Amino acid sequence: MFSSNLKGFVLAFISSAFIGSSFIIKKKGLRRAGANGVRAGVGGYGYLLEPLWWIGMITMIVGEVANFVAYIYAPAVLVTPLGALSIIVSAVLAHFLLSEKLRKMGMLGCLLCIVGSTIIVLHAPQEQDISSVLEIWELATQPAFLLYTAAAVAVSLVLILYCAPRCGQTNVFVYVGICSVIGSLTVMSVKAIGTAIKLTIEGRNQAVYFQTWIFAMVAVTCIIIQLNYLNMALDSFNTAVVSPTYYALFTSFTILASAIMFKDYNGQSVSTIASELCGFITVLSGTAVLHSTREPDSPSNTDLYAPLSPTVKWYIQGNGEPWKQKEEDGAPFNLITIVRQDHFK
Repeated sequence: MFSSNLKGFVLAFISSAFIGSSFIIKKKGLRRAGANGVRAGVGGYGYLLEPLWWIGMITMIVGEVANFVAYIYAPAVLVTPLGALSIIVSAVLAHFLLSEKLRKMGMLGCLLCIVGSTIIVLHAPQEQDISSVLEIWELATQPAFLLYTAAAVAVSLVLILYCAPRCGQTNVFVYVGICSVIGSLTVMSVKAIGTAIKLTIEGRNQAVYFQTWIFAMVAVTCIIIQLNYLNMALDSFNTAVVSPTYYALFTSFTILASAIMFKDYNGQSVSTIASELCGFITVLSGTAVLHSTREPDSPSNTDLYAPLSPTVKWYIQGNGEPWKQKEEDGAPFNLITIVRQDHFK
């Protein structure tokens, strides 16, 4: 008979395989849609008519369902870090399907992710025994978590309203940051819904509590926001950049949110917490290695009104005096030497 944590690990592994595959399938769908219309990275929604994108979407949904069930059986501090396995799947498939080469150091990054995930699994805390969704509501309305929620919403609004229009196309941390911060709230809501479903199946109906439906509405809202900005990130940047960056930020915020809300580390020894921290750092190191060994996509020029840096030529005339001209001007007659400087300002 599997223990609760082992069930969560198996489901998280299955989830990672599907989610890692979905990144690649959706990326190919976004490329096809972008070739025939407005790209998702600049606000286009043509990918909704692309069958390949929907196949990737269905694959992600299957993975998320497995992930959802994993949260029922295991704490978030165990399930979420195991998302690193999806990075390995994504990197390997990208190597074969998207021509994004996986080098030897990238393989080392995959190995670090596996080692770190193993350490986390071996030292993860046991799931709390919760008898009602009302208990989760009390945890969610404690001052510490309410403060975290307010901070997460504020940061997300700044990124969406101020940063995204200005540097979303050039800085991967903008779109991915929105997904990660909002994602931490998604996980907490999904955890509550999963527990409510489990208790209802066992005969303790949780649908009678309005708190269950509030958790459901929060989860749906957060998931929609995540999907929108994840599509924009995937369309604007290389998969090898988006996937590990998303994992590192999402996992960090989720572990922080879970530690505040569920107090996962209460009762654990210092050595056990230190081992989990070392495992998480090892996984982050693996994602960093994967990131550093992959080349990002060439950025597309999405700002049609951005001024181009002029090309300027310096001519030394026959009388010894320098004469500056722009590229569109004609060359002087008595040219002796040309010194060219690109991107002169």
